[in-house]
Amino acid sequence: MHVRRMITRRRALVSGVAVAATASMVVPAGSTAAAADHTKAQSKAKPTIVLVHGGFADASGWNGVIERLQHDGYKTIAPANPLRGIPTDATYIASVLESIEGPIVLVGHSYGGAVITNAAAGNPDVKALVYVAAFAPDKGEQLGVLLNKYPGSLIGSSVQGVPYPNPDGTTGTDLYLQADKFRAAFAADLPVSTTRLMQATQRPFSASSLTDVTQAAAWRTIPSWAIVATEDKAIPPDLERWFYERAKSHVIEVEGASHVPMISHPITTAKQIEAAARATS
Repeated sequence: MHVRRMITRRRALVSGVAVAATASMVVPAGSTAAAADHTKAQSKAKPTIVLVHGGFADASGWNGVIERLQHDGYKTIAPANPLRGIPTDATYIASVLESIEGPIVLVGHSYGGAVITNAAAGNPDVKALVYVAAFAPDKGEQLGVLLNKYPGSLIGSSVQGVPYPNPDGTTGTDLYLQADKFRAAFAADLPVSTTRLMQATQRPFSASSLTDVTQAAAWRTIPSWAIVATEDKAIPPDLERWFYERAKSHVIEVEGASHVPMISHPITTAKQIEAAARATS
């Protein structure tokens, strides 16, 4: 009898532990739904960052910025800007934006600023624009005219035009920065070894980009942030300040930065982009 009582007691204890363990794993249906909603909300809290490069460059110029943004949990996309003129490039970048679900922070460097200004117009998912030493033209303006508004640009005396055939049989002109002038005009605060590689691998852009007429000004309806590069020899710093004052942008200035602050000052650039993301999330 004593042995039977002990066995019965042990079975009861085991059954009790099993029931308790099972109960601890059961979560009310409402709690599961709430947890799922919370996770979903967290995943939507941060926008996708789209980084658009400018002329004489490619998307690799964003590498340092991308590393920081990804470390901080932001999904990033740095598409290849075709550099075939504003109508072509803005349409292409607009198609990239249409493929993205959820809010977007759209960033443009140099000529890429003109592209995003056109591409973002009418897209409700673009919550913020960020101009990094970039053009921010208004509707009806041309970049070539704007570039002469303030003195200081070395681009005009540094480019070389190379003809290329258009599909319709006409001839276009690609603009390259000359090898011996690339560093001074574009990236004077980077090591010579770096700028030699940048010059050799530069992507030319169509000269038509300077005469194409801006068709929209997204900064008029979308809040913007901006970076002025104080030693920029491509787009004069005073022109950048004029752009960003007109757009009522949230501006920081990077002292001593050349035309490529996203390369020479990637952390500062990333912080400004994240400031735009936080303010509009």
